[in-house]
Amino acid sequence: MRFATYEYQGAERAGVVQGRTLHPLSAGVTVLSLVETETLHAAGAEALGRPSELTVDQVRLLPPLKPPSIRDFVGFEAHIEGVSKSLDGLEHVPEEWYRAPNFYFTNPHAAYGAHDEVPVPAGCSVLDFELEVGAVIGRAGRDLTPEQAREHIVGYLVFNDWSARDLQKPEKNLGLGFSKGKDFANTLGPYLVTADEVEDRRDADGFLDLDMTATLNGELIGRDTLANVSWTFEEMVAYAARDTWVRPGDILGSGTCGWGALAEFWGRVGERTPPPLVPGDEVTLTVERLGSLSNRIVTGRGDAYLPRARKRGRTPRP
Repeated sequence: MRFATYEYQGAERAGVVQGRTLHPLSAGVTVLSLVETETLHAAGAEALGRPSELTVDQVRLLPPLKPPSIRDFVGFEAHIEGVSKSLDGLEHVPEEWYRAPNFYFTNPHAAYGAHDEVPVPAGCSVLDFELEVGAVIGRAGRDLTPEQAREHIVGYLVFNDWSARDLQKPEKNLGLGFSKGKDFANTLGPYLVTADEVEDRRDADGFLDLDMTATLNGELIGRDTLANVSWTFEEMVAYAARDTWVRPGDILGSGTCGWGALAEFWGRVGERTPPPLVPGDEVTLTVERLGSLSNRIVTGRGDAYLPRARKRGRTPRP
């Protein structure tokens, strides 16, 4: 099943998508509440039993759910190769990358819908997109094995982890992780596609073989398969749940696929070609079976609040 959250006639609702038809769920019901109560399929089947004349073309698609947290992994070796050279000048993948499926926490409060306009963040002149798949947790768990973790994934969605590359680089140099270079926008959607919808695309090693493409202003510029990720989602969930909890609605990003971001091209060719995103550009990211996100870049706020540190002005107390 495919679940959507949408805005229609000034109201926010959730529904099940069949073809282009939207079958509304009961008023007040959210996708997250159904995930939390493990009643997603039952509620979806009930909604599909009611006739509907509403289509996805008549509504504004919102993020399918409001995630409590978003962990974003860096799972594709090809992406690390290109971006490492672009941002850090490295000619190789750092050895630390191979040791574990590392992730960072990004902002669950900066989510955009599948067709929303995305403004350039304040102070940014090197804007980039990132093509990922997000796995959605459907059941709480702690200290899981990869085998157990499969039962805790309720579904998947397309995830654009936007990046302000010029803000990201100095933040990285501080060693605390990303802040304003990453927390301004995450596009999620268009739907939450339940795990059973893609299970037949799982290969012998447990990886989901789903085609992933990125187009810029209608031109195809990047292509990969989710099967090229270096860890399965089950392995990533198990790692995330080590010594802590994953909770219903949490999203775990796969990391950007190979050729899924402009910075990769910049690292490989040694120049910013294609150039950074500017207002008017339209980015479309598509994952087989999961759908497409298509966002147009618009002008953001002109000023950038950037308070400089106060240098120590007095002698420390003894």
